[in-house]
Amino acid sequence: VESNATIREIRLMFHRSYPQWYPARQSIRLDPKGKSLRDEEILQHLPVGTTATLYFKDLGPQIGWTTVFLIEYTGPLFIYFLFYFRMPFVYGLDERFTSSPHPVVNLACICHSFHYIKRLIETIFVHRFSHGTMPLRNIVKNCLYYWGFAAWLAYYINHPLYTPPSYGKKQINFAVIMFLLCEAGNFSIHVALSDLRRDGSRTRKIPYPTKNPFTWLFFFVSCPNYTYEVGTWISFTIMTQCVPVGLFTLLCFIQMTIWAKDKHYTYLREFKDYPSLRMPIIPFLL
Repeated sequence: VESNATIREIRLMFHRSYPQWYPARQSIRLDPKGKSLRDEEILQHLPVGTTATLYFKDLGPQIGWTTVFLIEYTGPLFIYFLFYFRMPFVYGLDERFTSSPHPVVNLACICHSFHYIKRLIETIFVHRFSHGTMPLRNIVKNCLYYWGFAAWLAYYINHPLYTPPSYGKKQINFAVIMFLLCEAGNFSIHVALSDLRRDGSRTRKIPYPTKNPFTWLFFFVSCPNYTYEVGTWISFTIMTQCVPVGLFTLLCFIQMTIWAKDKHYTYLREFKDYPSLRMPIIPFLL
């Protein structure tokens, strides 16, 4: 290949020789145990001499991220309704198609549905993915996580024996305001990140705050979308005062902290002028 060839061009050449391995399924590396090279990287800019040995790894069957998110987020939306409407096979025939006497149960259903409808809208109209696909085998694991927790939360929140929060309307109203603010913040960050790739480029760029006040969290953290996401589930926990929701929130926080740290250290590694004040997910702490 020519020295000015990009990794994407090399993937396409490899695909022509071996049609069973389409570009999204290929991992091209300089070292068998190293990281995959990005499509936009140019061969002559890599740490190689006049000759280079590239290593190929089969990533397995792939599925597009848009399809992944649509599947993951549609499930919780409809699963929750099975419990909210108290289908006969959920709580028994005596409680079938009955309604909860507590208004917070209706409010929780509205908030839960709003959250996943927002995610679906973002998937279709907002998100621009740096990686177009993920391994097909991961879809089962991801769906078990999202769909399973949606069923667990919905079962207890809509249970006939469910009791409302201890501090009544004050606690619920506070949680709803917090929920809406975090949802607005999360959406604003996703739009700001999408705007970085408006030209279709997949090159990583440093995100900065915009005129939108919700994006000002970029002054303090690298992944404010995760910060707002955790805030959303904390508010939902306060609203419902339900232990399974709290456990789900804790797991979300742990997982998103791992993702945020990984992205944060990638920014630090790739950009020498990256803002030093930023933390991965919690301002000044974590």
